[in-house]
Amino acid sequence: MRTLNRALLSTLAVLAAAPLAAQTEQVAVNAAPQADPPAAQADTTAPRRTGSVLAPAAMAPVPVVVGSPAAGAIGEFEPARQSGEFTGLQLQIGGAFAQTWQALDHETAAAPAPGTMLGDIRPGFNLASANLNIGAQLARGIRVDLENYMASRHHNEFWVKGGYATIDASPFNVPVLNRIMQYTTIRAGHMELNYGDAHFRRSDNGNTIRNPFSENYVLDAFTTEIGAEVMVRAPFGGFVMGGVTSGENKGDIKEGAVNASPAFLGKVGFDRRFSDLLRVRLTGSVYSAESSPSVTLYGGDRTGSRYWGVMEDTVSLKAGAAFTNGRVNPGFANEITARQINPYVEIGSLELFGVMEWASGKSAKEAERREVNQIAGDAVYRLFNDALYVGARYNRVTGDFAGQTDLTVTRRAVSAGWFLTRNLLTKAEYVQQEYDGFAATDIRNGGKFHGLAIEGVIAF
Repeated sequence: MRTLNRALLSTLAVLAAAPLAAQTEQVAVNAAPQADPPAAQADTTAPRRTGSVLAPAAMAPVPVVVGSPAAGAIGEFEPARQSGEFTGLQLQIGGAFAQTWQALDHETAAAPAPGTMLGDIRPGFNLASANLNIGAQLARGIRVDLENYMASRHHNEFWVKGGYATIDASPFNVPVLNRIMQYTTIRAGHMELNYGDAHFRRSDNGNTIRNPFSENYVLDAFTTEIGAEVMVRAPFGGFVMGGVTSGENKGDIKEGAVNASPAFLGKVGFDRRFSDLLRVRLTGSVYSAESSPSVTLYGGDRTGSRYWGVMEDTVSLKAGAAFTNGRVNPGFANEITARQINPYVEIGSLELFGVMEWASGKSAKEAERREVNQIAGDAVYRLFNDALYVGARYNRVTGDFAGQTDLTVTRRAVSAGWFLTRNLLTKAEYVQQEYDGFAATDIRNGGKFHGLAIEGVIAF
């Protein structure tokens, strides 16, 4: 990883040092003229023959576009297909930055004991988070993306989120393949899973501009795995997707006590804008892993939540050990079946988004599977040509967690945001969260937290 980081930083240094010609939408990297090389012995390694796909590329300037599709856009779910005319290799660089100030209070009814006494927290700034996305359009309809975190709660150093290729057009000029790829998108690599629609609206480290609120849902379905997805889109707005992954969020070849079998995911949906005043989207998703050494669907985010220190004991707070404050992980570490239904409607300036989720699974030490359910609803109203918005969210998770049953976590939040530009957002959220049914020895017994979070976001 250190070698990869050095290579990335060296690449960025070279790009930064290259002379740039500024344009409104595109920056062209112009290679400075070089002197003729000194005389040397003849090179006996001949280049590939002319016309070969492995022949050296022409030494032409590579255009650099500021802004990456990996950052996403407001109201966008699956990225749009990119199968237009190819004019040459193109490099895309995008990034995101977020800084949060919070004033949150918390309380617990748990019996005082080591591990159940809340740490003292005060208003203040959290560690800033940042993302860096590097993409390249390699051919017509073929691109590659490398997504990176430059600072986060769990890793404050530069590290790679994932890298993957997207194919929207056939690399071979065969009529039947061209016809198939007219409606088909293939993604393959180490990538964020397209399970549910909530992951398109979540805060992803520094990239929080698509989230109308500060934090994600209590049950946060997000992970990265190695695999492939194939999506077929119909002209009328329908689509279907199927995929297979390793079932783990990192590569591993060690034999262990739990068998490693592939995980499967699927999605079917409809997304259509009927007019400027009405857009309707409805999707259903499933993710299933029969046996995996480490299922991370509800614990795959290594960047952390936006609520620092809440419901955290004094020892953990001092050590900075916790990083998912406010979320719950049901602990389905080895077996899981999860389903999510997401309705989304735009009626004029009003956006309505919902989450209905059912999941069951267990760890290797458990004999029986447990169940956890989640419901959530967002209402967001945008004003003044989408420059301002106000929103409200209700989120409730119920079910059986490891060692405890009949638990409930409820969150209510209201928010407001101001887009100074389409890439610059300031937002504020007031949140209230409650925990019910937890054991007296659990710090979350009778737990509550509430308060304000204000965030500034830049994303491009």
